[in-house]
Amino acid sequence: MKIITQLISPPMIDTVKLLYRLNKIGIALSVLSDVNSFFEYILKEAREFTNCDAGTLYTVHDDQLELTVSQNQTLSERAGDNVVKTSYINEMMPISNQSIAGYVTLTGKTVNIENAYQIPSRFPFKHNKSFDLKADYKTISILTVPMKDPSERILGVLQLINHKEQNGDIVTFPEKLVELTQSLASQAAVAYRNVTYQNELKQAHYDTIFRLSVAAEFKDTDTANHIKRMSNYCFLIAENLGLPVEEQELILHAAPMHDIGKIGIPDSILLKPAKLNKTEWEEMKKHTIYGAKILENARDKITETSRLIALHHHERWDGKGYPFGLHKEEIPIYARICTIADVFDALTSKRPYKQSFPLEKSLKIIKMESGTIFDPEFVEAFLAYPDKISQIKEKYVADQHSSD
Repeated sequence: MKIITQLISPPMIDTVKLLYRLNKIGIALSVLSDVNSFFEYILKEAREFTNCDAGTLYTVHDDQLELTVSQNQTLSERAGDNVVKTSYINEMMPISNQSIAGYVTLTGKTVNIENAYQIPSRFPFKHNKSFDLKADYKTISILTVPMKDPSERILGVLQLINHKEQNGDIVTFPEKLVELTQSLASQAAVAYRNVTYQNELKQAHYDTIFRLSVAAEFKDTDTANHIKRMSNYCFLIAENLGLPVEEQELILHAAPMHDIGKIGIPDSILLKPAKLNKTEWEEMKKHTIYGAKILENARDKITETSRLIALHHHERWDGKGYPFGLHKEEIPIYARICTIADVFDALTSKRPYKQSFPLEKSLKIIKMESGTIFDPEFVEAFLAYPDKISQIKEKYVADQHSSD
């Protein structure tokens, strides 16, 4: 729906080139999986596609709109990208026909405004001048398009501001660009829905891994907290080592399965409130083999990484660990990370056979065993931010019934 008649003759638009670009954008959207990157990409491409100065992408959450992404070339040149990106991000506003974005959400209609300060009074919405006043910016032309999925459900709103001609003059968005932007918004809605479904499935997978990990150690009253602390220590080490974000996430979600093999260890050994004898200790060490057996033949990367961690997280840097006595880099990187996290949490936790050690003493023990039990580089990465270690420990404290 075109609210205000376009008075300015549109510049010549190469429709073929724009359609080709629209197709390329659709292909790119189909492979994006990170939601934040996804929204940034949509808005950036929409702005370049329409040659406009600024824009905002809203997402629908029940009866509210969230300002998810904001971009403004003029303000970025004046104050920097970060100022623009963080000024209003995550602001929520009610879905109401008194705002342009709210009206588009409620009606599903596209609104193309020639001049934000000359909207006729017969329309229910107004331009919110507060942003312009605060940022010393002048909003003129506005194109607001609903992001509809194939079922006509509106998932968000794409709002573009100040379309520029080649000479820099700000004019109304031409009708051809309106139509193509609607196509882009529809593609974005489908891709956003698919990304959401993928993330929900991924989160369900992570939740299943965590619950299975808790079940494996259910007889330990602090199991859930131990798993959360240990996996977050792993994430911290991976982050400090500068591993790719994908690998940081991988170890965060693979580490909880490190002791899944304890399912196969008799309670008489697992819960013994004293030091194990030689025979019991040999049986206890088999939990690494049992864990790898449970997780073998994995088809996904998380489970395969969990298998490697379960099998090798008791190997030592000096080659005196078990089950195979692997030495230094022979030990998989994720297992080397996990070893530090697991031992540190054991040191700082109370067990049937020992009291917990203070944080500082535990950190000193980790440092002392650098080059013997632990990879020295990984120890350095772990100890780099003791405040973050303390925050993790405090965040996942045992409840009042725990032995920790």
